[in-house]
This record gives sequence, structure tokens and C-alpha cells, in this order.
Amino acid sequence: MKLNFSELKDFLDEKADIYNNLEFIQDDPIQIPHRFSLKQDIEIAGFLAATISWGNRKSIIKSAEKMLDIMGNSPYDFVMNYSEKDLEFIKDKNIHRTFNGEDFSYFIKQFHKIYTENQSLEDLFLVINDESNFQHSIERFRQKFLGIEKHRTHKHVSSPYKNSSSKRIIMFLRWMIRNDNRGVDFGIWENINPKYLSIPLDVHTGNISRKLGLISRTQNDWKTVEELDLIIRKFDENDPAKYDFALFGLGVTKELF
Repeated sequence: MKLNFSELKDFLDEKADIYNNLEFIQDDPIQIPHRFSLKQDIEIAGFLAATISWGNRKSIIKSAEKMLDIMGNSPYDFVMNYSEKDLEFIKDKNIHRTFNGEDFSYFIKQFHKIYTENQSLEDLFLVINDESNFQHSIERFRQKFLGIEKHRTHKHVSSPYKNSSSKRIIMFLRWMIRNDNRGVDFGIWENINPKYLSIPLDVHTGNISRKLGLISRTQNDWKTVEELDLIIRKFDENDPAKYDFALFGLGVTKELF
């Protein structure tokens, strides 16, 4: 598909507009945090749902519901008040693919530490100085959240410093930061500007982006995230992540294939 800059922007604006609505929530993992109104519940449920967001979306939602059920559908209350017996019970659970009960219990302990010191996960993702994206803030978050001690769970929070696209964290950040009053993204983090957001890059968004000539690199890694940033931010410098809806929609409809 060969379009000039203006045609491509119009095309993607139109697709973003179509998919960025409440119907989107029904089949997407974002429905998990949408079950809550307390900020910390939204953050915890959102982070857990984003963390296991690979594979079939129905399966992701089912696995996330399993975690909510274990936490008595009160994530924040659970992470602040769990007992060692609770953690022992969780460790034997099957959660989602390679994210197992041991990983889940580790996350719960780490959430407890973070929320003992912070009101919100937002504090750990602040963009500082002359940073232009979340590369460094994701790494700062990883160090705080995962701790220094090596653990098998570290692999579930990917690192841009290792050139990972960090798709699931980038998606979680979109949920928390964007606020366009469409009812999909939450916009509950008011101290981080959405202009720093990138597109959550995976096989589907990568393939669509190449088809449209938005990127030339063949790997779906952090360098490609930054390559995509360059053009997406020319389309809308204040809200580049809205184009995630366009690329996702084009992937679902297979309109370009």
C-alpha cells in the first residue's frame, strides 16, 4: 500500500477513530482493569493482565480472571494484607503459560513493597530530564519492582536495555496515561505526558507497520519501536499512541493482507 504522508495520516486517523471506542473493551485484556474504580486496583489488575498478554485474547482474559479470583477481586487489598499461607496456596497454581504461581506470588510480594512506599505505580515510571520515551523509566521501574536478587520472574518484565520491544509494559502505560474521553484508556496518571508513549510492537503491529511503509527494520525490538516513534509522532506529536488502535484494527480485519 503506497500512500503519501497526508493520505497515510488520514487513513490511520480514520482507523484509530473506528476502533477507539467502548466496544473494543469487550474482547480485550483491558476489560480486566475496567472492572475496578480504585486507582490502585486498576493499576494492579492492569499490570497483571498486561503481563500475561500473549497468545489468544480469550485465554488471556480467562487467566487474568483466575488471578482476580485468587485475590478475592480486591487486588490492592490483597497485596497489602496477604498472609504467607495465601502465597503458599498460590505457588502451586497454574496461571498462564510460562507465568506460573511462583511468578504470581513474587509479583504480589513486590507490589506490597512498592505500595508500602508509593501511592501509585506512576511514581516509578516518571519520565525525567531530556528523555523522549520510556526506555529509561521502564528500566528504573524494573530495578525497583523486581529487586536486585535474580529470580525466574524477571523474564516476565522485559527490558528495553536488552533491546526488547517491551510490548506489554508499553501497552500498560498506554492504558494508564492516555485520556481522550473515549472510555477505553484510563488516563489516571496525570503526571506523565502521553506524548512520550510509543506503539506496543508485536508481530501484528510490526507486520502492518511494514506493509504501510512506517518501518523498515525486520525485527520487532526496541530499535524498531524508536523507528516507528519517528513517523507516528509526526502524525500526532501529542497523542502518538492512539495509532495503536489503527494498527490493531488493521491487524484484526486483515484489511491489508
